[in-house]
Amino acid sequence: MKIMLISRFVVLPVALCTMSVAPRVVRAQDDGTTGPPKVLVIQREMMKPGRAGSMHEKSEGAFVAALKANHLDIHYLAMTSLSGPSRALFFSGYASVAAWEDESKALDKNVAGAAALDRANVADGDLLAEQAQSVWLRDDELSMNPHDLKGARYMQISQYFVKPGHVAEWEELVKLVKEGYAKGVPEASWVVYEQRYGPSGSAYIVLTPLKSLSEVDGMLGSGKSFMGAMGESGMKKMGQLEATSVESWQMNLFAFSPKMSSPPEQWVKDEPDYWGPKKMMAPMKKAEMKPMP
Repeated sequence: MKIMLISRFVVLPVALCTMSVAPRVVRAQDDGTTGPPKVLVIQREMMKPGRAGSMHEKSEGAFVAALKANHLDIHYLAMTSLSGPSRALFFSGYASVAAWEDESKALDKNVAGAAALDRANVADGDLLAEQAQSVWLRDDELSMNPHDLKGARYMQISQYFVKPGHVAEWEELVKLVKEGYAKGVPEASWVVYEQRYGPSGSAYIVLTPLKSLSEVDGMLGSGKSFMGAMGESGMKKMGQLEATSVESWQMNLFAFSPKMSSPPEQWVKDEPDYWGPKKMMAPMKKAEMKPMP
């Protein structure tokens, strides 16, 4: 975890069908609450072969230990990939972009804490093949019945890239999907975020937390009810909008990692056995650092 300063719908409906019936979503935000934050900063770490698992957990533990030892009120949710390339994601939630800046300023003033995190960054960097950061804003008009993260252990993440100049058709498509779910599967739940800063192109992510992977089996069965509610004409319209607006999409599963997370105090109070303190590797001093084999 790098602590950074600021210095398709017959295909697409199928994708949404399989991501949207879990009644919860993400809030790893600065006020300790557990629902979806307005601003989501995501750091992605692509792991070198053989560097994931316990080796990465120990390295990330140094960040958590450094935050606690230096009384830094910085929180984030870590998760590791169950599909796709080996990688870890770190979600940090904020009420506003200004709140993100305030956190950065507080870190800048904590000289000892910033130094400890720098040392942890050096050690963690030896495990990584690539690292990137992006900033996302919650889109309430495209989201449906968002809930909190309590009890969740996994996250299904769908990412959509929209063709240039076709955002209006994309928004019409998702709103049409919402109408179908409201009629056929009213308990459906998801949160949509639009990328504001990051790689080029119009990108959106759809987040669905899961208590267990058995929920995926249940979500797969919701498609029939959804398509029944939409009818033939509705499905045809969605297919047309999808062809017009969606350039590409992918869906992946991730597992939460308590050992690599820095949860808000309220999360620990709500689920102490899961989010409570674990044995972590203490931050290493420069003299103790050795090159990876």
